[in-house]
Amino acid sequence: MRYLHIIFFSALLFIIPGCVKDSGPENTEITISAAASLREVMEEAGQIYMKENPGIKIVYNFGGSGSLQQQISQGAPVDVFISAAEDKFNLLLSKGLIDQNYSVKLLNNELVLITQKNNTTIDSAESLAQRNIKRIAIGTPESVPAGMYGKQALLSLGLWEELEHDKKIIFTKDVRQVLSYVETGNVDAGIVYKTDAMISQKVRILPFTEKELHDPIVYPAGVIAGTRHREEAFSFFNFLKGKEAKEIYKKYGFKAALE
Repeated sequence: MRYLHIIFFSALLFIIPGCVKDSGPENTEITISAAASLREVMEEAGQIYMKENPGIKIVYNFGGSGSLQQQISQGAPVDVFISAAEDKFNLLLSKGLIDQNYSVKLLNNELVLITQKNNTTIDSAESLAQRNIKRIAIGTPESVPAGMYGKQALLSLGLWEELEHDKKIIFTKDVRQVLSYVETGNVDAGIVYKTDAMISQKVRILPFTEKELHDPIVYPAGVIAGTRHREEAFSFFNFLKGKEAKEIYKKYGFKAALE
């Protein structure tokens, strides 16, 4: 019997270290819902952050800000929200779904008109009214901020009603779909953010000449009030406001609104 006890405890000496090793801490996964136009800049920021914080894994959910706002309103498990428009963000803020102490105007952007690289028939927004221009893509204004700003710009230029009447406007689910439609020649032109156009080698950028055609383009960011990973979400939120992240924004053509 004594020998059995010795064998049993000896076996435990081998088993326990193995158990301790296998039960090490796993990465905490936090979900960032971000406007589609932020894909490249956020993915790079996330890689740098995870390298500096190996215990945290960043998972992204990119899409139209309106769709993301609805998902959060319906209880989607999100930790940080970065919108391309203040109205979508402020709706969540007013409902107490975003922590007021951890919300900020993070970035600014610019709206541009784009065509395929070899398209020389369009040289300004006014060119969109030409008869030979048949299809113009913009994000659905109700759910895609770039589409909302695009509609405002076309209204300011006195073009919206004519283009809509002639059924030239093609609505998309997000700003990246506009970019894709222009790149592939499915439409003659599109309205996107300057930062979207900058990542493509297939489009020509035509800036809007007038500066006050639409509301200021502001990207607010905030931590979801009901996050189950408060410390990790606060940490990533603070990283997004820091110097290192600002260098990434600049690289992709964004301007830090905090400056």
